[in-house]
Amino acid sequence: MIHKDPFNLVVCGVGGQGNILISRLIGRILAARKYMVSIGETFGAAQRGGSVVSCLRISKGRLYGPIVPEGQADVILSLEPLEALRQLKALGNPSVLVLTNTKAVQPVEVLIGQKTYPDFHRLKAAVTHLSQKAWFVPATEIAMEIGAPIITNIVMLGALIGIGAMGIGLDEAEAEVQATIPASKVDINLKALKRGYREIAN
Repeated sequence: MIHKDPFNLVVCGVGGQGNILISRLIGRILAARKYMVSIGETFGAAQRGGSVVSCLRISKGRLYGPIVPEGQADVILSLEPLEALRQLKALGNPSVLVLTNTKAVQPVEVLIGQKTYPDFHRLKAAVTHLSQKAWFVPATEIAMEIGAPIITNIVMLGALIGIGAMGIGLDEAEAEVQATIPASKVDINLKALKRGYREIAN
């Protein structure tokens, strides 16, 4: 059960990480429960490697505009740690919950030497300071153990379910993965979902 209306979820990462798929899966699960869900996306300059942000606004009573207002995120789910900090600065507040993958993706400016990527320990401290609670999930490493780095996003979806903030059951997410993901990829995605869930439970 979601206890706030509207409930504002922000899913962020960089192009190619699959955060839009997470948004679609969550949206379908909640729509099946008769929630009204609006989803809006913003993209950085590069389709692959630029920032990608998906906003989900969830309500029982009405359809809200698809972009989360400044300072009103309830949960930020990030597939890349620096993107978590960026969204916290724009959309965070003292009660926001943050889940982030620990694996950095170096922006182009860093790769060409124009900027320096922040030290992870300082980045972690900043994210923790700016949120009510933060979880740091080695989702890329888990996905690689399972055998496919591309399923990092599904590991993070499992972690989101694990924190319990949205009241989505693991069984609901498993059913949606089976309904949405191509049959040849279902088993590995279900493994990723369960591993992400267990990472939080443990």
